Amino acid sequence: MSYLAIIDLGSNSTRMVVEEIQADGRVVELIRQKSDTRLAEGMLQNNGALTQAAMTRVCQAIRTFAESYDAYPDVKIIGIATAAVREATNQNEFTERLLREFGVEVQVLSGDQEAYYDYLGAVSALDISDAWLLDTGGASVELVGIQDRMAANFISLPFGAVNLTERFELNKAGLIDTQALSAAQDYVAAQFENLPWVESDQLPIILLGGANRTLARLDRRRQKLVDEADFHGYTMPTERVVQTFNELNAMTLAQRAELLGVEANRADIIISGLLPLMQLITLTDAKKVIFSASGVREGVLQEYRLEAQEH
Repeated sequence: MSYLAIIDLGSNSTRMVVEEIQADGRVVELIRQKSDTRLAEGMLQNNGALTQAAMTRVCQAIRTFAESYDAYPDVKIIGIATAAVREATNQNEFTERLLREFGVEVQVLSGDQEAYYDYLGAVSALDISDAWLLDTGGASVELVGIQDRMAANFISLPFGAVNLTERFELNKAGLIDTQALSAAQDYVAAQFENLPWVESDQLPIILLGGANRTLARLDRRRQKLVDEADFHGYTMPTERVVQTFNELNAMTLAQRAELLGVEANRADIIISGLLPLMQLITLTDAKKVIFSASGVREGVLQEYRLEAQEH
């Protein structure tokens, strides 16, 4: 029996899981924690560098996480970072700080690696053969075309809920500016339309990422399901996705915050966070989406488990 902690430095949230790796190879999740650290926030105005405030928020989160994972003997720590750190001009400064202060060596995933781990995590947890997979993070979007449970095509695109919001100023207190929203929609559309392998095939879309999780929880609450947080494998018709997006878009920031309830902290980025999904629905004519709670961290875990079995 051994213990593994995975720390995921996302562009919007910092997350940690502790897993027990049993002698027969089975994995049991012991702890799952999250902190909304907004690591990508302010990079646009800071010449592409992570801000000191954002880096400090992440360090505070890891300090709290360490109180949990240090309770396990000989726990192995794996640190991964995605788009915000990948794009940051002060990437080395930040990763060296984490190594110095916490002993956490961070692997900065390439866009292709992030997309692959998303795919690996999702297909290990969902019984699906052909689909699109969309992971909308704070500063990037990973898109995978899945055929016969294999990743046929995949790409990482450099925009997400946080940096789209900042670039097009979609976080103002009043109603969303229609011209700003149209410009953001055109930008996302142009990025997707450059991908020749994205076609109208009506395949379902597997969804990962914070904005998509918020969509799932909101819809489950509206459908009066008992546990709105239990969204893994939950399906939602795309016509309801479009309806929900249009409702959110017609609200002020305060109204969106009230509707989202415990996830009110996403009210300022939820519109940008759903734009990639809206565009993918348009391009593929998908009829339903399927939400997955298993993504990049679970993909890293699957790879670690398989490598451990080989040795």
